[in-house]
Amino acid sequence: MTTPVWRMAVEVDGMVAVHCVRAIETALVLVPGITWHEVTVGRIALDHDGRATDAALRDAVAVAGFRVRAIRSERRLPVR
Repeated sequence: MTTPVWRMAVEVDGMVAVHCVRAIETALVLVPGITWHEVTVGRIALDHDGRATDAALRDAVAVAGFRVRAIRSERRLPVR
């Protein structure tokens, strides 16, 4: 059986520089289940195994000192 992967796109308010990206990357370790992430100024793209919730992402971003504007999520099957 193939395990689905969830892809999330998160828009973040208040990020203006590279140190903001590092703060978000550090805070993402608080969110269980993330298998891949890419953080750029104002955006986070990530894959997770189904355990990462919107609330957990919002909390992690808040710990870093920022606010989530929007979260989009879609379920995908991994490519083999």
